[in-house]
Amino acid sequence: MGDTGPLAGVRVVDLTAMVMGPYCTQIMADMGADVIKVEPPEGDNTRFISVGPAPGMSGVFVNVNRGKRSVVLDLRTDAGRHALRALVADADVFIHSMRAKAIAKLGFDYENVASVNPRIVYTNCYGYGRRGPERDLPAYDDTIQAECGIPAVQEQLTGEANYVGTIMADKVAGLTALYATMIALFHRERTGEGQEVEVSMFETMAAFMLVEHANGAMFDPPLGPAVYPRTVAPNRRPYRTADGQIAALIYNDKHWNSFIDAVQPPWASEEFATLEKRAHQIDTVYGLVAKTLEERTTAEWLALFRELEIPAAPINTPDALFDHPHLNAVGLFETVDTAYGPVRFPGVPIWFSRTPGHVRGPAPELGADTDAVLEELGLGAVESGEAV
Repeated sequence: MGDTGPLAGVRVVDLTAMVMGPYCTQIMADMGADVIKVEPPEGDNTRFISVGPAPGMSGVFVNVNRGKRSVVLDLRTDAGRHALRALVADADVFIHSMRAKAIAKLGFDYENVASVNPRIVYTNCYGYGRRGPERDLPAYDDTIQAECGIPAVQEQLTGEANYVGTIMADKVAGLTALYATMIALFHRERTGEGQEVEVSMFETMAAFMLVEHANGAMFDPPLGPAVYPRTVAPNRRPYRTADGQIAALIYNDKHWNSFIDAVQPPWASEEFATLEKRAHQIDTVYGLVAKTLEERTTAEWLALFRELEIPAAPINTPDALFDHPHLNAVGLFETVDTAYGPVRFPGVPIWFSRTPGHVRGPAPELGADTDAVLEELGLGAVESGEAV
């Protein structure tokens, strides 16, 4: 496991749980890293949150922990802490999602870990950064979505405050933890210096939301509210067609002129002739296009938009992605044989010409690799999560 890929030879000690941290380290494993998932005797709670083929192997857990090795250590015991220190001594990355006080109480804050291995990249995955007043608050995807403004902009868009239908905060923060850790590893390869990295969900999602929504509020004095109007226009939604729905964005002037020339809607005028003019009345534009798209079928519009090279797509369900011809043509899905049958994973979405990644193997049963990993470290057997 972990013998190919751009992170081959990198060892990651992973004390994360749920989705943010495990999604980060899942990608490291796909890229060839040897990810050792350290779990308490009761296991990562994500093992139990959704359907799965065996007890403790929920679908969410199986996906975000594929290709890792599971080691059970009871860090409340001297033996468990001794084993973790031995793991740290030979690791490149230490990543955790405990609260700062909890990890420090166990003796594995940055100072203690760096005293064992000064070259280590130590990544903290928190809800809120330690330098702010909310540092000790618990955080989950829903609460972070709320605090960073997602339900508020959804209310502007739909008239009702809602979360988005995916655990966006967990996944965006996980990707941020990944790139932050990789940047620190790059620095270490250049200088030999390890360092501590902190990634918090709230700060990450605040920056993520403000990419476009900061807008006029960035300036002094402000030129407008913190909102990008196009994204919250009430008419910005999938268009109804004569027999269904379609997504389309007739946005830049080239696309707009092609659409107007081909369709010749009765409302076309100089008033909407440029992107700048349309941007100032974008909700009106969306509404006019919506009325026109009701006149033809989804298939007819898809054919025309593809001929005109206007971005458009059918409205898929997540289930439909497993049979999507493009995704199957590029080989996104990888089937892995496991003890409970074949599992078709959504695999690596990026491509490397020389060091491709791939799904390294199934997710581990709880503690499946404890004895083997401790033997590699020259330690004894393990019983009930405690090294003996």
